[in-house]
Amino acid sequence: MSNIPTEQWAQVIEKSGYSPVIPATVYKKIPVAKPGPDEVLVNIKFSGVCHTDLHAMKGDWPLDRKLPLVGGHEGVGVVVARGDLVKEVEIGDHAGVKWLNGSCLSCPYCRQADEPLCPDALLSGYTVDGTFQQYCVAKAAHIARIPKECDMEAISPIMCAGITVYKGLKESGVRPGQSIAIVGAGGGLGSYALQYAKAMGLNTIAVDGGDEKAKVCKELGASSYIDFTKTKDIVKDVQAATDDGLGPHAVLLLAVSEKPFQQASEYVRSKGVVVCIALPAEAYLKAPVFPTVVRMITIKGSYVGNRQDTAEAIEFYRRGLIQTPRKTVGLSELSKIYELMEAGKIAGRYVVDTSR
Repeated sequence: MSNIPTEQWAQVIEKSGYSPVIPATVYKKIPVAKPGPDEVLVNIKFSGVCHTDLHAMKGDWPLDRKLPLVGGHEGVGVVVARGDLVKEVEIGDHAGVKWLNGSCLSCPYCRQADEPLCPDALLSGYTVDGTFQQYCVAKAAHIARIPKECDMEAISPIMCAGITVYKGLKESGVRPGQSIAIVGAGGGLGSYALQYAKAMGLNTIAVDGGDEKAKVCKELGASSYIDFTKTKDIVKDVQAATDDGLGPHAVLLLAVSEKPFQQASEYVRSKGVVVCIALPAEAYLKAPVFPTVVRMITIKGSYVGNRQDTAEAIEFYRRGLIQTPRKTVGLSELSKIYELMEAGKIAGRYVVDTSR
């Protein structure tokens, strides 16, 4: 730790609430933490900005969070220190710090590779300080192993956006040649879902609003695009976008509002699967019982991926199958990103450079 500074720049959430006229976070210097026996310290170079970070800043989830809090959970950097019990990670390794910062590794969920469901899970940027700082602590067992040939700026959003949608696609059970509707396809998660789905051999129906997002979706390989702001009957339009008119085999819900969650079961085909990923605040799922039963519709949630999902999602990127459409700004400008996110004006993903 001798060459590591004692202070660092960070974006800190100091209180609950949000107002466009009040800075969402405070950009200031804070102490650099020391890793515990089973932890590593990562010099964060870049961190993606996720919609979850906005929820963490606003405090609108029914989940206890740390305050004051350093948000962020899509950080990539270099391991600069490690605890005495850490043997599998070397100083100088490239590593990613994800939403799942750590878990007990011994409960029934961890033993079955469902470590995101661990009752004692540590969540980066929510229950422990995250990646909107220059140095971040994480459990060594849970860091993402980043191949050194990978661009750290470009791969940072894979740490959440990529892993999360890849896991959701696996949970859908859709096979190559089948179709999936991706709702919220032009946003941060959707831009990766389209690419992973294409790389997995799926036909994608992108659902979102506006011409800018239409352009993004088509460039990323969407088979078709449905603009919910222009359609008169979204159910018929989504079903008509499939080759046989029966609707997609699955729906991936990435929208940040409640209504799309109510519509999905209407246009998915019989025996189709609706996968809920996004977490709009205070939203509810609703589906008519009779058609859900007689059409054998499955509605399920998909949370973040486990360590194996992480390795697989990174490998898609390493092989050049996933591009990361992004805009990069300095860490000092994070509050501006929150303002754009709150207004729904972000297409693709923002990344912050912690050096500025």
